[in-house]
Amino acid sequence: MNSIKLKPDIYELYRLNEFIHKQICEDNFQIDLILEEIFTNIVNYSNTEFITVKTEFNNEKREITIEFIDNGIKFNPLEKEDPIIAETIEDAPIGGRGIFLVKSFSDSINYNYINNENHLKISKIVE
Repeated sequence: MNSIKLKPDIYELYRLNEFIHKQICEDNFQIDLILEEIFTNIVNYSNTEFITVKTEFNNEKREITIEFIDNGIKFNPLEKEDPIIAETIEDAPIGGRGIFLVKSFSDSINYNYINNENHLKISKIVE
């Protein structure tokens, strides 16, 4: 298992992307979107002091597991209701789709609140 500790600063997203890409050895749009959405939500809304990201890559299954840990405000993104899909792009509200996309792109996702820390674990098959 690998891990990286990051400051709650949006510029740390670059370090996180490098850290993940070294493990999967390729670009992957869905993984990049998952990283960006979860990381920016933690930075912007949690009031955390740190963000630790732990990863494990199973080369045989081509599966990466990414766990985000922070000591910010307790928030379970899995409890957030999925947005109503608008019939046209003009009717679609701006924002509110990120967590929905993360849930859609993930092969498995779970949340726990342990010792005053949010733990969000996401698994994704790298295709």
